[in-house]
Amino acid sequence: MRILAIDTALDSCSACIATDESDLLLAEESTLLARGHAEALLPLLERVVARVDGGFSSLDRVAVTVGPGSYTGLRVGLSAARAIGLATGIPVVGVTTLSALLAPLLALNGDGLIAAAIDARHGSVYLQAMSLADGIVVPPSLVRLDEAAAMIGARATLVGSGAPLLGAVMAERGFDREIAGTGPPEIAWVASLGLLADPDQALPRPLYLRGADATPQDHARIARR
Repeated sequence: MRILAIDTALDSCSACIATDESDLLLAEESTLLARGHAEALLPLLERVVARVDGGFSSLDRVAVTVGPGSYTGLRVGLSAARAIGLATGIPVVGVTTLSALLAPLLALNGDGLIAAAIDARHGSVYLQAMSLADGIVVPPSLVRLDEAAAMIGARATLVGSGAPLLGAVMAERGFDREIAGTGPPEIAWVASLGLLADPDQALPRPLYLRGADATPQDHARIARR
């Protein structure tokens, strides 16, 4: 199976093409950027797909990160993935950003708790924690930093943009923590999880965990005719 993986959920715009026959990527390109995903993604996809024989017609599946992450970034990635799936007639699967952050650490077969934390601003993080022994300890959640530290407990390996913030709170409480990385997910792991996903279950729908910041206007409304 040949899969195209796309990630625009956080501070990167990334894509790769992988297969289930080898750990080596057929093509890959990633760039770090805080904004501008809409302008960067389509040219990036064209370059990546042009590097493999058969182009888009050689693909069997598309995987895309569904969040949590930037509202605009998620819309850009999901729109592109769905358009490719519709044009080529292949399934599109969603991969959560938190799972993609956790995957490489779980692959190391560590015995301890691993927590992915993405900075959600305003003293909160998007959090998911797992261990090989216990499975999902904390499901994908939006929680305040002090609550996150209490949910994780006395010892954990942290990963993600929120790891330093959460690690600082854990240190204040005397908890043992190790920060394994603070960047966005590696696109190769988005592809790996996409290859394993069930298209009937891993739907390409956004996982926001937080409502939109915009609220309806209550005052100075224009009367409808």
